[in-house]
Amino acid sequence: MALFSKTCEYAIRAVFFVAHKTANGQRVGIKEIAEGIDSPEHFLAKILQDLSRKGLISSIKGPNGGFYLDADALKQPLIEIVEAIDGDKLFRGCGLGLKQCSEINPCPLHNQFKDIRNSINDMLNDITIGEFNEELMSGLLSLKK
Repeated sequence: MALFSKTCEYAIRAVFFVAHKTANGQRVGIKEIAEGIDSPEHFLAKILQDLSRKGLISSIKGPNGGFYLDADALKQPLIEIVEAIDGDKLFRGCGLGLKQCSEINPCPLHNQFKDIRNSINDMLNDITIGEFNEELMSGLLSLKK
């Protein structure tokens, strides 16, 4: 079972790939990103466009163009990518998908799921794109499945 939607998984991997490839000031094209994260190029183009509109990734058009991350983007916590693509339902919704579940009317898993949800939220808020990129640069992580 995946924690994030497929779109969100590709978005996270794409941001990390771009951060990794552009750390020295270069830009990277859509084809290279798609190959680097095993993503369909057309699907990825829509994701990158959305991330660009939301200010999480930058792009320049033209022969020397491509995608890159600026210093401000590297300071963003991972939760920004998740919320840009999947919204905040992971952090607010019921673990069983029940609409009537709430603090007042909890489902059988409400309190346990709330703890898990808060832990995921904390994890995604505690690590920045730049910090993750440092681990990627050191070879500890890979972006291909």
